[in-house]
Amino acid sequence: MTGFGAVFRPQLPPERLRSVVRLADASGLDQLWLWEDCFREGGISTAAAALAWTERVRIGVGLLPVPLRNVALTAMEAASLHRMFPGRPVLAVGHGVQDWMGQVGARAESPVTLLREHLTALRALLAGEQVTVDGRYVHLDGVALDWPPAAAVPVLAGATGPRSLRLTGEAADGTVLTSATSPDGVRAARRLVDQGREAAGWTGDPHEVVVYLLAATGQDAADRLRADLAAEGLDQVPGLGVAGDAGAVAEAVLRLAEAGADTVVLQPTGDEPDPEGFVRFAAEQVRPLLP
Repeated sequence: MTGFGAVFRPQLPPERLRSVVRLADASGLDQLWLWEDCFREGGISTAAAALAWTERVRIGVGLLPVPLRNVALTAMEAASLHRMFPGRPVLAVGHGVQDWMGQVGARAESPVTLLREHLTALRALLAGEQVTVDGRYVHLDGVALDWPPAAAVPVLAGATGPRSLRLTGEAADGTVLTSATSPDGVRAARRLVDQGREAAGWTGDPHEVVVYLLAATGQDAADRLRADLAAEGLDQVPGLGVAGDAGAVAEAVLRLAEAGADTVVLQPTGDEPDPEGFVRFAAEQVRPLLP
């Protein structure tokens, strides 16, 4: 396993981010991930602030919902972050929660088609290419970035269903899986991603798989974990989440890594009472137990 991190959940107010991300940087955590959940915090704005407040921690955003974003704007913002903070941003896009997209008038009839078109154009723009495309959803006429990233940058995509997972294998550099993914689910996702890579003729860099792991520690950890899983209708799914001390959490991380995860990101419960303490726990107690 090459990566380990934690999530700053957008249920926390944006002004709380500064203390959490600075602690992640100082404590040696590899990565801190942010979410662009409707209608909470903007992914790019919070990522820019987090990167500016820190020196070394990598900042992930998973996911940026593509129905909300013109691909040229996504590319401009991604390129700016990568040029200002080389090697530290990790950006992932997805087709978004369809109910939320409907609320803002951005629901696509074919979310998978939109995601494919967005990924293809985004990766080309970030590679410094001039792009002309007239797709079902993405339309660009001779668009090129004046300031593309100075080096190649990966573009990740979130996926759950088989079609989306094959698509990420075909059109993205990596895949982000939700906390509803058990070790067996990671293995199944890997197979589907590999099918997509084979169909696209990918032979280059390996495809990174990032998995969120719902985790709780401290007082009432087991109860908080059960409540979070029940709220998502996942309380009867075996192998999801972990509650306990650093040893128990590290074992759950390793199970996901052995199943094919390259990066595991601890996701605190929605009612985590001490977000700073959770980040410190991940960095100072769990991370030393991982290879």
